[in-house]
Amino acid sequence: MPAFVATLVAAPDALTEAAVSRFARALPGPVETRWLSPGEAADCVFEGEAPAGLRDAAEGADVIVQPVAGRDKKLLVADMDSTLIGQECIDELAHEAGIGERVAAITERAMRGELDFAGALRERVGLLKGLDLGVIDKLIAERITLTPGARTMAATFRARGGYFAIVSGGFTPFTGAVAAWLGADEHRANRLVAEGGRLAGRVEEPIQGADAKLKALRELRAKLSLPASAVMAVGDGANDLPMLGEAGLGVAFRAKPKVAAAAHARVEHGDLTALLFAMGVGRAQFAAG
Repeated sequence: MPAFVATLVAAPDALTEAAVSRFARALPGPVETRWLSPGEAADCVFEGEAPAGLRDAAEGADVIVQPVAGRDKKLLVADMDSTLIGQECIDELAHEAGIGERVAAITERAMRGELDFAGALRERVGLLKGLDLGVIDKLIAERITLTPGARTMAATFRARGGYFAIVSGGFTPFTGAVAAWLGADEHRANRLVAEGGRLAGRVEEPIQGADAKLKALRELRAKLSLPASAVMAVGDGANDLPMLGEAGLGVAFRAKPKVAAAAHARVEHGDLTALLFAMGVGRAQFAAG
């Protein structure tokens, strides 16, 4: 019978011994438990099918269930906006253009899967026509912030020999900066068209959306000669769903409801180091971020 692991992840000091013990009793026995980070993350290894209702049994912690075999991933494909960083870059550009609320409303609907991503992106970029290109460097310097745990997650993943790619429906100036901050192996995103030092209100075609993200994951998996089980993907929006479904472990991070419901796992309480815990990496093994 195959072995599975249920990994509990909570905010620091929020996970108790008693809570882990109660959760373990909801699994088919015998169950082997071990702390990955005391008070924060623990593994429960068991055999047989995971019962329904484990999220309720987790008592407010995130729970990630997967086979023990293959949990140590070798390729990580990550979304950027609202995943690796705390912002939606197009909304930040729109704020500088004085149309922040208008564009943010479109972004929210697109990320929820209520609008066609490509059409919504063209519409929003069109509203930015005439914005000075210097605004981008200003935003990167002053407004774009990494999500908690991102530096440690990226540093540890790469230190373990993993390949880390940022694949975004956003824009290359931002993915380039974030890739440099995190030491990513590569980044892919949309390219803004500029004329005379200002945004032209267009992006280069084809739009890098859900299909491009899925294609990127498949290309990288083939390039590295990896099985699907060795791939992890993380994102928050509807355009991430195909790549999350293709990965051995697709993680919805602080995601829109449609995405959280469809992904293999969801992270709502932990930070991005939850991806390391999901791989069985304890906090004592984390690299300096």
